[in-house]
Amino acid sequence: MIGSEEILATLRMFQEENLDVRTVTLGINLSSCVSADVTVFCDKIRQKIVRHAGSLVSACGHIADRYGIPIVNKRIAVSPIGSIAAGIGSQGLLQVARTLDEAAAEVRVDLIGGFSALVHKGTTRTEQQLIDSLPEALASTRRVCASVNVASTRSGINMDAVVGLGQVIKRAADLSADQGGFACAKLCVFANIPEDNPFMAGAYHGMGEGETVINIGVSGPGVVKRAIERARRLHPDLDLQMLASEIKQTAFRVTRVGELVGQAVAREIEAEFGVVDLSLAPTPKVGDSVGEILQAMGIQKVGAPGSTAAIALLNEAVKKGGLFASSSVGGLSGAFIPVAEDSTLATAAAEGWLSLEKLEAMTAVCSLGLDMICIPGDTDAATIAALMADEMAIGVINHKTVATRIIPVPGKKPGEWVHWGGLFGSSPIMPVRAAGASAAFVGMGGRVPAPLSSMRN
Repeated sequence: MIGSEEILATLRMFQEENLDVRTVTLGINLSSCVSADVTVFCDKIRQKIVRHAGSLVSACGHIADRYGIPIVNKRIAVSPIGSIAAGIGSQGLLQVARTLDEAAAEVRVDLIGGFSALVHKGTTRTEQQLIDSLPEALASTRRVCASVNVASTRSGINMDAVVGLGQVIKRAADLSADQGGFACAKLCVFANIPEDNPFMAGAYHGMGEGETVINIGVSGPGVVKRAIERARRLHPDLDLQMLASEIKQTAFRVTRVGELVGQAVAREIEAEFGVVDLSLAPTPKVGDSVGEILQAMGIQKVGAPGSTAAIALLNEAVKKGGLFASSSVGGLSGAFIPVAEDSTLATAAAEGWLSLEKLEAMTAVCSLGLDMICIPGDTDAATIAALMADEMAIGVINHKTVATRIIPVPGKKPGEWVHWGGLFGSSPIMPVRAAGASAAFVGMGGRVPAPLSSMRN
């Protein structure tokens, strides 16, 4: 039986501590839409999205009102277009991107993911055409998000794809220069991409998923921060093991809330319920920051020595608490450190405490990677590829999902700022040390082989 103290603690999370359901993401399988005729293909895509997602926003509103739980974003993830669009050509792929954008607008969702390619072991002609189309597709649409999986622990790193994406990112930034290179914020490059991630820009509907599936992203950095502050105030002798226990209990409550909402939305729109992704995904709002959690844990300046250990403790405690609460935890689940989307991290970067090198170390133990990183607009494509390759190596060697969202902001130099507003926030332009010094290495192309540990099974 749930006690009154447990109920009050959960209510406090919503009323005072910025807990919300960050996203309800409906996955839709588009394989039934396949046609060599691009007009027929696009018509079927639009019809299927409208048929299955037409009631998503209203259903989320009903559930939010019923339980008094804020649902911030409503999104769609579709089958990876690079895997189902053979034969329609580059212009056809651009037409598909625009169809996805129009359908998303029609059903009133915030973003739609799945303009994606899975090229960790090799690249088909269609996947290459999709990758080549990314700059124009992302710059000419508002809601479309893309992801490319270039590496896995089983196959290693496809460096040809990585090098090509360095050039794609440069082109996407140039085409959206009037928006500070914003097109790049809608592109995630992955190693070990999950099939059930509800968060953008990396969401897509995995090939092993059902016809329509609801995945939930619950985020509560403010809840975790307040729990840590209370625990330290009430228990002056609190040690790190006790702190981890407090974070696990908080993650347990948050996960239960997410599963409640996910099951209810899935029933209302007659979809399967998939997973709860318990990721501490920050927003630029004060009090909703992973950086503030680290400060509450005793790291006065984020990026100082101890920051990597602190984020490791946080990440593992969140995962353990979530797994204890539900058998449906999936996606990424852990702590994100997207610099532009977290005002405390952005400030630490601006003040010089948080460097790219320290961020890279922290990504080895958190849930994502070099996320929403803004670099000088004149950074060359080979250096961008090298930054991605370093991050992919962390994921491949450590059997974990990593991703990058790197944004070379046109016309900006280190120390200047770019401002997007909303959930995408603001960021200082971070310096890239020794830019241009890795061109010979990444230019060799080929594949970084899989680690020996991948053969252990």
